[in-house]
Amino acid sequence: MKLSFRNNVVSLAAETPEERAICALLRAADCHIFQLHAATDRGMAFSEIGPEEDARRAPLNIVQSIAPSFAPISNLAHTPFELGGQHYASIEGFWQGLKRLDPVERRAMAKLWGGEAKGRGGSVDQPTEFVYEGVSITAGSPEHWALMRNACEAKFTQNSEAREALLATGERWLTHKVRRDSRTIPGVIMADIWMRIRSKIQEEVVTLR
Repeated sequence: MKLSFRNNVVSLAAETPEERAICALLRAADCHIFQLHAATDRGMAFSEIGPEEDARRAPLNIVQSIAPSFAPISNLAHTPFELGGQHYASIEGFWQGLKRLDPVERRAMAKLWGGEAKGRGGSVDQPTEFVYEGVSITAGSPEHWALMRNACEAKFTQNSEAREALLATGERWLTHKVRRDSRTIPGVIMADIWMRIRSKIQEEVVTLR
């Protein structure tokens, strides 16, 4: 089997009767979307998502265990950005930091991402109100959601990896379904933030063309 990789396309050319038989089997899956798993220099596996037209419309749940190509979208991902003169390692670090009333503790949370940010943040309950840049904000209010959107816009604007991952979702409906939904920024709100930012970036891309 001769394999080549050009212009982001993997091509396989059968050279033996057995390999041609394999290609004949794969022909039935023409125009289907497959997801690559556990790729190493010794082997890899592909799982079928479905026909391309259906797969591109299927909802995509943005969670920690999502495919690596979409992982930068997650709040837990290490996607450094700046907001209000402060550097953040992740959206999770920003969000969980809002629970901390002590500025020193909030800055410490800003440096975290992944499970560490989630774990340390989860050990503290969200206060009913918190102060951000001198403004008192009620937890779970539209103002709280707007603050989260500002942080996400900063992330996707400043971090190219996160932006490309978001654009790669195309027109698919995004969801954020986790085992224990947030009471302050529910999954439906979080997903809506991602999709609104995606639409804004897509419009900007079209304008630049």
